[in-house]
Amino acid sequence: MPSNSSPEPGFARHAFVLPRAPDGGDAVYLAGNSLGAQPRAARDAVLAAVDEQWARVGVAGWEDSGWWATPQRLGDRVGALVGAVPGQTVVGDSTSVQLFGALIAASRLRPGRSVLLSDAGHFPTDRYLATSVARLTGLTLVTAAPDALAPDADTAVVAVPAVDFRTGERWDLAAIVERAHAAGAVVVADLSHAVGVLPVDLDGLGVDLAVGCTYKYLNGGPGAPAFVYVAARHHDVLDPPLTGWTGHAEPFTMTEAWTPAPGVGRLRVGTPPMLSMLALDGALSVFDGVALADVHAASLALGDAFLEALPAGVDVVTPREHGRRGGHAAVRVPDAEGLCAALARRGVVVDARPPDLLRFGFAAPYVTLDDARTAARELAALLV
Repeated sequence: MPSNSSPEPGFARHAFVLPRAPDGGDAVYLAGNSLGAQPRAARDAVLAAVDEQWARVGVAGWEDSGWWATPQRLGDRVGALVGAVPGQTVVGDSTSVQLFGALIAASRLRPGRSVLLSDAGHFPTDRYLATSVARLTGLTLVTAAPDALAPDADTAVVAVPAVDFRTGERWDLAAIVERAHAAGAVVVADLSHAVGVLPVDLDGLGVDLAVGCTYKYLNGGPGAPAFVYVAARHHDVLDPPLTGWTGHAEPFTMTEAWTPAPGVGRLRVGTPPMLSMLALDGALSVFDGVALADVHAASLALGDAFLEALPAGVDVVTPREHGRRGGHAAVRVPDAEGLCAALARRGVVVDARPPDLLRFGFAAPYVTLDDARTAARELAALLV
């Protein structure tokens, strides 16, 4: 994704509709690490799908409008943002569904091994599903911080996030993959807090499987479909647990037995949610011609401006070093939910993780340096 010049923070602000502040103006919207702001192109894509496709051609849209091919076509668009060559990524279903399938499929790549390693502080759905997968497969679930995981000859799968959802700390995926592969284990990475805000080189790192949501920094909209990546080297033996009809090699033959589609297409499960898929398709245009390394640099600049504007004594739990920081910063406060509501009344939208964390998301396409500094000033005023 080449770029002619490095974008400044807020480089695509004109392309978004931002939530309103109580005074009627644009809010300082720093909750993109939870739900991205609305791209105008996403709205346009949905309206076109409703008025020009569904309304006019009905069921013929699956072929005439290209709906049927969208999960893999869109998968390649998302894949380009996480360092995956085409044919390894598919979009559809929720993050939880994609993660469940990825964890079990990964465990089946290492039969005879007995341990599933996972981040002790993983996002709740990752922890809940790892527990369920371990119970279903007979694996023993062992948890620790990502940089403390120690895979050995018994380890089948190592499941880790790229960025900690609470603190915004960026984990060293390269080192984690190296340790896992040295032990013969398979890595499943959750990129939900990384995709769209920092460069991830899945192919270069050698990650085996990855999942991620698209409603945070990709701005796909509430409940936007998730993606799953599987390295091409595993495609011929990939054995997914959710053998849905759209993952069949010939789905419209309606045969009694399930025959897997070639490649990553076998991870398709149910009928694609087309309106959500097309909203995401429109949203991704924000990243056309923009390098993710530049987007991350702009996001880091926003974080720096925020941190520098905070008064001394504020408890920042996010690493300040650029190499260890994702797209959001978290501060520890006495009453996170109360302060979150108070900031909203001042036109600053952030999110809280009870009991004591406030998260400030720095989505570079629409957040400006003034936004970052305003958020710090308003927080400081409330903490006096």
